[in-house]
Amino acid sequence: MHLNMSENNCPFEERDRDRLPPILNHSLDRGPKFPFPSYGSFISTLNHKRESGSHSLSSPLLLPAVKQVRELPPICPDVRQKHRISIDVLPPEVKARFFLEPIIPIRTKTAKEFQDDVERATISGDWKQVHDFYLTTFDSFLELNGAFKKEANAPFNTIEDSGINIKFVNIVYDALLHTPADTQKSVLKGIINSLLREWKGPRTKDDLRAYFVLVQNPQYTSPATYVIYAHLLRQIAALAEADHHFLMHWFKKLPQKRFKQLVERLQLFITTRLFPAKPEELPPMAKCSWWIPSATKVLSLLNAANSISTPPIIPFTDLYNLTLDHIDFMEDYHTWQAHGNSNRFTFCQFPFILSTVVKKAIIQRDSEQQMISMARQTLVDKVSRRQRVDMSLLFLNIKVRRLQLVSDSLDELSRKRADLKKKLKVTFVGEAGLDMGGLTKEWFLLLIRQIFHTDYGMFTYVKESQCHWFSSWKCDNYSEFRLVGALMGLAVYNSITLDIRFPPCVYKKLLTPPIVPCDLDTTVGMATLTLDDLQQIMPDLAHGLGELLNYEGNVEEDFYTTFQVFQEELGVIKSYNLKPGGDKIPVTNINRKEYVQLYIDFLLNKSIYRQFAAFYHGFHSVCASNALMLLRPEEVEILVCGSPNLDMGSLQRVVQYEGYSKTDPTIRAFWDVVLAFPLELQKKLLHFTTGSDRVPVGGMADLNFKISKIDVSTDWLPVSHTCFNQICLPPYKSKKELRQKLTIAISNAEGFGLE
Repeated sequence: MHLNMSENNCPFEERDRDRLPPILNHSLDRGPKFPFPSYGSFISTLNHKRESGSHSLSSPLLLPAVKQVRELPPICPDVRQKHRISIDVLPPEVKARFFLEPIIPIRTKTAKEFQDDVERATISGDWKQVHDFYLTTFDSFLELNGAFKKEANAPFNTIEDSGINIKFVNIVYDALLHTPADTQKSVLKGIINSLLREWKGPRTKDDLRAYFVLVQNPQYTSPATYVIYAHLLRQIAALAEADHHFLMHWFKKLPQKRFKQLVERLQLFITTRLFPAKPEELPPMAKCSWWIPSATKVLSLLNAANSISTPPIIPFTDLYNLTLDHIDFMEDYHTWQAHGNSNRFTFCQFPFILSTVVKKAIIQRDSEQQMISMARQTLVDKVSRRQRVDMSLLFLNIKVRRLQLVSDSLDELSRKRADLKKKLKVTFVGEAGLDMGGLTKEWFLLLIRQIFHTDYGMFTYVKESQCHWFSSWKCDNYSEFRLVGALMGLAVYNSITLDIRFPPCVYKKLLTPPIVPCDLDTTVGMATLTLDDLQQIMPDLAHGLGELLNYEGNVEEDFYTTFQVFQEELGVIKSYNLKPGGDKIPVTNINRKEYVQLYIDFLLNKSIYRQFAAFYHGFHSVCASNALMLLRPEEVEILVCGSPNLDMGSLQRVVQYEGYSKTDPTIRAFWDVVLAFPLELQKKLLHFTTGSDRVPVGGMADLNFKISKIDVSTDWLPVSHTCFNQICLPPYKSKKELRQKLTIAISNAEGFGLE
């Protein structure tokens, strides 16, 4: 709903603005102590004007589709856009007009003078001068520009510089929260008047600057201000894509502290609207269903700004709204599936806001629903043919011999491709016992240990980066790479954390594309990778290529190299041209960037294409789901390998005991020692006990970590059962003895410490 003030799009006349609701005298910090309808006339006025206007935001927010244009960075880079939106030569209705612009008033007060005014007011108690400054500054968009624009009538029409004196803005807002209540209320009333007055057609860059300043107001932390905040967010969300592009780049320039505060205020607004502590403080949800879409759209601008920043301004996890873990996210997902990025708002359109916990649950439930549907059809078929129903058909049953583990596993998974999304159950031939989870985990650990062993030849271990990479040797059958991909998919689906050390670019390649193409001849895994990606795998080579790019001498004469590379494959040196006739094309100062990019593409894409394509199809054979479009590469890594962030205090709260209680001296000594361990030893303890030094997506509680008593001599070292995440401790008599024995055990464990 735009704030169109009349059928002719004219501003409110003075008598109309006089009817705006007063800002009542109550604490702005604690929220209103009166029923919310105090803002009723404001809402009614806006609703009336909305109905007479031609624009609406009550439906989900869409940018104008413009054809035959170059692309701008998408606001939601995480999601595959079903309708790509871009811009080059904008139609007149989208462009900001620069003719007949009103003249911005000249305001000469400096940040230093304002600070002096505040200091004098604090001492004397006379706030009139400060009050008048706020009253004037926030009265209109023009006054905001007059106060904060570096040069009042300079254009500043670039994405690189907003033209706003950010330092002055921060000083004014920091002081605002310490001013008398009537001053703070005058600012809010001024914002109301500005929003009503200024909504009259396409935006100018000065309008964008005003929005840029207003959205940073720290007053929007109380439900008392949320009606005003919501209308500000609605207007920003409804701006043209070109205007969003400017705002995104201006947000990128904010200091980290201010950027994070913006994110936190938006998240609090969304959370409070979803789950209000006092529902009576807010309008009924039916009357403000546009609040959350508007806030989420503005938050997506901040996400885009964060994504294009190197390094990111804040961790991508800071954009998660954990409140959404408690909504019906499957309904949201199914709505998104049905409507895509169209007129129906869903959080799945903005996946940056959904935590990895939610995304993992969506993938698992989506796969479960696919398999339930298939299993139901199988049961119906058997019953209709009067065949005996075997309940084992509900599971993926894997039977393997320990001595032929890899070949048996490959054969089983190949024969049972149609069952890969069923619950996994593993049986070791010749061994009694039911799989209650321990055998499944042991199967994963043993397989990963064998496949990634350098003697096996599928992967090489790069010591400099401490990660595995695909061997480039050529063969006739790449099915074992498909097996590794399927293992990773099964691990995600069955909530098993794998101790795999792949570089981050592997997960970029796994999402290229996120949905398996229908045409099997379509290339997969060919991600656009950079020198930074190579740095994470082969740091020495990346350093050398970086020096080549920065070399100030004559590259052709001094390096004497061509567009040709050499690789050792099974002891034989082979040469490859990076482009046709590359062995005859010298690398020069002019073409060295092309050489480096082709070299990176060859090493990380082309030289291992068939290996990675098999790996890609193996992974997606289990995790084939549109939900993969919601994931960042980093999130795929966390789903497969767990999170590297350890919290031993959290583990202490959820640990289970067998033979001990938490008050036993041995247990008290254990936690005193472990909590005092450096991070490296804490990781070794986790690896010793669980087979991985990472934490599952659900946190420490999902580890089912157990400490058991073993009645043996205290001369024994602790032992572990990694299949059950269990560590067994003898009843050590002293903390010193426990520290010594535990340190020896976790520092000298071989392989996965399987028993």
